[in-house]
Amino acid sequence: MELTDAIQDYVKEIYKLEAAGLRATTSALAERLEVSPPSVTSMLKKLATLGLVEHRRYHGATLTDAGERVALEVIRHHRLLEQYLVETLGLPIDAVHAEADRLEHALSEELEAHIDRTLGFPTSDPHGDPIPGPDLRIAQRQTAPLSTLAAGTKATVSRVPDGDGELLRYLSKLNLTPGSRLEVRECAPFDGPVTVRVGGADHAISRELAARIAVS
Repeated sequence: MELTDAIQDYVKEIYKLEAAGLRATTSALAERLEVSPPSVTSMLKKLATLGLVEHRRYHGATLTDAGERVALEVIRHHRLLEQYLVETLGLPIDAVHAEADRLEHALSEELEAHIDRTLGFPTSDPHGDPIPGPDLRIAQRQTAPLSTLAAGTKATVSRVPDGDGELLRYLSKLNLTPGSRLEVRECAPFDGPVTVRVGGADHAISRELAARIAVS
């Protein structure tokens, strides 16, 4: 089976939608991949023929076991590359997502294994997303959205959204990155901002943003 870059991109996005509890509809995939809906429909038919998805018209696509394995392999490449670019080359976390997108398709299994060993077999990438192991299994972690914590609660940032460079630069400026310790100082009523103390400084962030930050 020839797994072109486009095929890998599609199964990866379907996996990410499913992992978020969303349906992989034609419109959702068109928006994420920045292509036309007819292009999505055509590709989904191809993926179904290859046995990578089950596609029902008007109901979206779901990955088969084979499709999920392909998606997890691409995600493993991507997240290992992100960790390598940050830890070894010193790139900031807001710069690695796009670079990993470009490199993930070209990474050989031999180089993947070498990077994994060099990094000490990491279990998460710089944004806190879990890295699938060589067996493509993902270790489950207990986390909660920052927005759900009560005032006075202390926690560690586990995961932040990736793919938005401007947002990542903002979070880095506030020290709200994976591994940072924080304390919730105040949760304003009526969906008001959440104020957190990080590194001795207080910062008020929107409830919407707080919901996208996972803590443990």
